[in-house]
Parts: sequence; C-alpha cells; structure tokens
Amino acid sequence: MTLTFGPQLVGQTEKTLQALLRQALDGTGLDERLWVTLRLANQPDDSTLRARVADLAQFGDADRLVTTLEQRELVANDAPTAAGQALLDSVLARSAELSGPIWTDIPNADAAAQALTELLTRARAALARTARARPAETSD
Repeated sequence: MTLTFGPQLVGQTEKTLQALLRQALDGTGLDERLWVTLRLANQPDDSTLRARVADLAQFGDADRLVTTLEQRELVANDAPTAAGQALLDSVLARSAELSGPIWTDIPNADAAAQALTELLTRARAALARTARARPAETSD
C-alpha cells in the first residue's frame, strides 16, 4: 500500500523510526529526548547547547535535559565528554545495524530530502507564527 505524501505518511514514518531508535537506546539509560540532546552536543555551532536543543528540537525543558547529561558526565561545556562520545558511537553503530539498510537505494532520495526540508521549514514557520499569536502568560 502506497500512502499519499502528507501528515499520515510522515507521522507513521516518524513513529516507526522512533521505535527503531528506542531499540538502539535500550540499556543506555537514555530516552529519545536525552539522545537528541546528546546528538546536538556533537553538532556545535555558535549557540549554546541549551539554545540548540530549545530551537532545533523544540524541547521546552532544554535546561533540564542538558543538566541531566552534565550530571551523568556525558556532556561538559556544551560538548560530549569522552564517555558521551563513546555512548554516541555505540548507539550510532547499533542504530546503523537496525536501520541502516532502510536508507540505502531510496529512489529519488534527493527529491525526498528537498520535500522534507521544505516541510520542516514550513512547520517551523507555522510554529513561530502560533508562538507569536499567543497572549503572554502571566504568573498570578
């Protein structure tokens, strides 16, 4: 059965890939959110890790996630420690075993990447619009 490109296809793909990721993370003590945070620590740019996690992953608890990895000595100074890098390498190797073959020989992979990149760009813009449209929360 071929699904039409749209929310259902993207959602089912995401959930299936998350299930594979959970298998790769099994026994590491990391959940998906901590894993994403550790991955972002390994992709430095000009912003802090907390800012990257909040922006790129849209995690509102970025501070807690980074602090947790720091306490576990997997991250220091916004970058993976030796233990963090070893864990990254191990999980990435396991993930490659589980899901690597599904990425090979995808027809029109460039077109798929372009479509998903455009979808991501539009979704981020929609999210930014809704964030601006919300009234400021007050703490009474």
